[in-house]
Amino acid sequence: MKSRQRGRIAALKALYELDATQHELGVVLTHCLADEQLSAEGEQFARKIVTGVWQHRAELDLLIHQHAPEWPVDQMAVVDRNVLRIAIYEFSLAHITPLKVAINEAIEIAKSYGSDSAPRFINGVLGALAESEASAKSNK
Repeated sequence: MKSRQRGRIAALKALYELDATQHELGVVLTHCLADEQLSAEGEQFARKIVTGVWQHRAELDLLIHQHAPEWPVDQMAVVDRNVLRIAIYEFSLAHITPLKVAINEAIEIAKSYGSDSAPRFINGVLGALAESEASAKSNK
C-alpha cells in the first residue's frame, strides 16, 4: 500500500475518533500516527488531512449537505461522513489530489471501512459535487 493511501486510512481513524469523542486533536493525532507506523511522507500527509479537515469541517459539511440534502450530515455514519470530508478536502479545498484520484480513493476506503452501501453513496455525493464544480468553472 502506498504511503498516501496509508496516510488517508490513518487520517480516517483519527477523524473518526475526533468525531465520536471529545478527545483533543493533538492527542488523537499522536496516538493514531504512533499506531500506524507510517513513512515520513505518509505521516505528513495524514497530519495535513486531519488538521485541514478538522479546521474546515463546517465548510465541508455544508458542501456535503448541498450534494446530499436528503442525508443530514450529523446523522450519517461517522465513517461515511469522514470519508467524504477527506475526499472533498483533498480535491476541493486543499487541491492536493486530482478529483478522480480522490474519488477513487474514497470509494476504496468506503469498501474497506464503510457499510455495504457506503461506496455507492460516497460515489454519488462526490460525483454530484464534481459535476457542480465543473459546471461552476465552465460558467466563469
